[in-house]
Amino acid sequence: MSMTDPIADFLTRIRNAQMVFHEAVDVPYSRIKHEIAKIMISEGYLSGQKISEENGHQKLTLMLKYGPDRTPAIRKLRRISKPGRRVYVPRDRIPSVLGGLGINILTTSKGILTGRKARQEGVGGEILVEVY
Repeated sequence: MSMTDPIADFLTRIRNAQMVFHEAVDVPYSRIKHEIAKIMISEGYLSGQKISEENGHQKLTLMLKYGPDRTPAIRKLRRISKPGRRVYVPRDRIPSVLGGLGINILTTSKGILTGRKARQEGVGGEILVEVY
């Protein structure tokens, strides 16, 4: 059976792994998930990633990040644009998350970018995820 929203599945796997304090989580590989993970690593929400192959299928292993008192680095992961309701914004209407404390990840004509970077580049796009 095919999956209707692989990005939502990706986010749910991260949330579930953090609830039980796993050090790493495996997700099926796709280029968009890889790019979202790279942004989350550069923003400090994940500690690393690794691509491997198992039974002919690529998988992405994400290393989760926790604070000294075992609090997850990611407090909230939210899918904004969904298959049934796409959310597009122009460059001047990209929302800030928690007054700049969180990030949103957009898919734009210049690739997958954070909201801050998309504003700097002067492009709008589809808001995929909100992280804080």
